[in-house]
Amino acid sequence: MNARPVEAAVLIVGNEILSGRTQDLNLAWLATRLGEHGIRVTVARVVRDEQPAIVDAVRDLAASHDYVFTTGGIGPTHDDITPGSVAAAFGRPLVRHAAAVEKLATYYRGRGDALNAARLRMAEAAEGAELIWSPGAGIAFRVENVFVLAGIPRVMQAQFNTLAPTLRRGAVVLSRSVDCALAEGNFAEGLGLIQEAFPAVEIGSYPYDRNGEYAARIVLRSADNDALERALSRVTALMEYLGGSPKLE
Repeated sequence: MNARPVEAAVLIVGNEILSGRTQDLNLAWLATRLGEHGIRVTVARVVRDEQPAIVDAVRDLAASHDYVFTTGGIGPTHDDITPGSVAAAFGRPLVRHAAAVEKLATYYRGRGDALNAARLRMAEAAEGAELIWSPGAGIAFRVENVFVLAGIPRVMQAQFNTLAPTLRRGAVVLSRSVDCALAEGNFAEGLGLIQEAFPAVEIGSYPYDRNGEYAARIVLRSADNDALERALSRVTALMEYLGGSPKLE
């Protein structure tokens, strides 16, 4: 396993996400699954169904990350422009792949539906792209370090499960958390000192309201289990010293 951090970006494409009419369900699932492979999601971006925006985002993210995963915009309608936009980002033509046409024809024939011109759009990908097969009609593809996936969660998940074995793995980041009914202002200074003492551990404080009282969940993440456990012990001791009753989660 490669110990060097492997970083990924998620690019979510869709006007309906930005309008608030549709809630994205893919980011949390992808981040969790990628984390299990030792791949850390460091950036998530949402863009409209507009080619210039998609092209700029793909170029930027592909240049700064090991992997980029796009979701949305690979269906049969006029606003499904992600394949063409990704192709343009790499200076490649958008072409119809014969193997994809054959798969689509078999799928729709089995359903008793016609493989019409709209559905044939789903056989189009960048020239030289690596096609990613999954159950059903969904066809994803890879261009260099960019994976172009569906927006429908169950389809996207099937596509990811197909491609997952090909991903380069990094060191898996472990996570522990402490929940305590204390206001952040009470423990901020002490928590900062613990962070300084354990640079290999990422420590985050996330406040919330607990029945009208201030509370916080402290999340610690690290690929170094020993450092993680020692930092966790320090955080727990800090909360107890301040009169809290920390609960490990």
